[in-house]
Amino acid sequence: MRSHLATPERTTSWIKVLRPQDVLLLVLFAGLAAASDTRDATEILLLVAIATLQIAGPKIPALGTQRGKVLWIVLELLFVWVLLGHSGAQTEWGWSAGGGLKSNYHLLLLLPMISAATYLGVVGSGLMTLLCCGAYLSFLLFVNYTDFTLAREDIQVLVMWTLSFALVGNLVNVLAEALRVQSAKSRQAAEELAEANRNLSQAELAVRRSDRLAALGQLSAGLAHELRNPLGTIRASAEMLSRSVPADNAVAREVAGFIASEVDRSNSLVTRFLDFARPLQLKLAPSDIGEVLDRAVTLVERDAPQHRVTFYKNYSPDLAPFLFDAELMERVFYNLLLNAAQASEEGGAVTLKTRLLDGTAEVAVIDRGPGIDPKIREQIFNPFFTTKGNGVGLGLAIVSKIVDEHGGKMAVESEPGKGSIFRVLLPMHHKT
Repeated sequence: MRSHLATPERTTSWIKVLRPQDVLLLVLFAGLAAASDTRDATEILLLVAIATLQIAGPKIPALGTQRGKVLWIVLELLFVWVLLGHSGAQTEWGWSAGGGLKSNYHLLLLLPMISAATYLGVVGSGLMTLLCCGAYLSFLLFVNYTDFTLAREDIQVLVMWTLSFALVGNLVNVLAEALRVQSAKSRQAAEELAEANRNLSQAELAVRRSDRLAALGQLSAGLAHELRNPLGTIRASAEMLSRSVPADNAVAREVAGFIASEVDRSNSLVTRFLDFARPLQLKLAPSDIGEVLDRAVTLVERDAPQHRVTFYKNYSPDLAPFLFDAELMERVFYNLLLNAAQASEEGGAVTLKTRLLDGTAEVAVIDRGPGIDPKIREQIFNPFFTTKGNGVGLGLAIVSKIVDEHGGKMAVESEPGKGSIFRVLLPMHHKT
């Protein structure tokens, strides 16, 4: 059995279409029609048309543009003008005596004036006020002055009504402009609040990441110091074993060599742990960011010749030398460029781009690799997180730490299948 009760969705849609003030307007227009002296069908239809325009005009999408709003308000003025002429013709004045001037509906000329002040701004409101005054006085053109003479009192009434229209139009315009200014301030405050919320969220993420880095750094330092002593003992024992093994025992010598090489690899990892855990001491000096990038490119080409990619450089001439630790930032760019080269196909391209952005130096490393899965994008700067089979997950963590120490920011844009962009933002004026 189908229910005749309105669902919440239907009720909501009706509320959006028909507001309480719209219902009030309908009641008021119905009152005008009921209070009219005549029961002329044309007059009723004109009132319905004006009410429809006043209520439905702002809700029609096609009239949402500036030109559409002008068309809607001009149509409203036209219907009011026709209503004045038609209703005035029913009075003792008639058309030949400019009956529209004596119509009981002349106050409806305020509707297009108010609509213009609401939607068309200062200039549009002023022009519409002039049009409304002109529409009212236009009925003087229909007066047959050979048979009818305007008395002095009539002229005074016309002047008073015209000036009253102009005064009301100006007052409505002032109020609407004040409302627009206040709305603009409210929108600006809302945008500033949204930006502050975004900055706060980023700051909270940065603080949490810094806390994690600090805790993991302390853990890494403790483990590294504890591991170095036994590693040293194992290395020394392997060397002694190698020297004491007979020359003809190839297997024993090979095993001793494996022990030594694995100890060296483990010791290298311990060193990286210590580098991550050790507090950074920035050596700030005026440096050219382009020269640092060039050195990083040279190191990547030397250390990873198997990753045959072409590096394209697009350096901004607006970036003058500024204070930063060139050695540490070279390490940052080396890691980012090496990752970009490893992510690119053989013969691919990696682009380096710099620019000046609101007192900040931005360096972008762009590759055309497979991109980063959105599910892990927020984790790539976490220590010990890696997608490489032989990685330890400290490269990007150290990169992030160095950039943070400079007071900068890291940003990542990536789309699966289309590549990634790593942005390094460094303040041009470092705060000590």
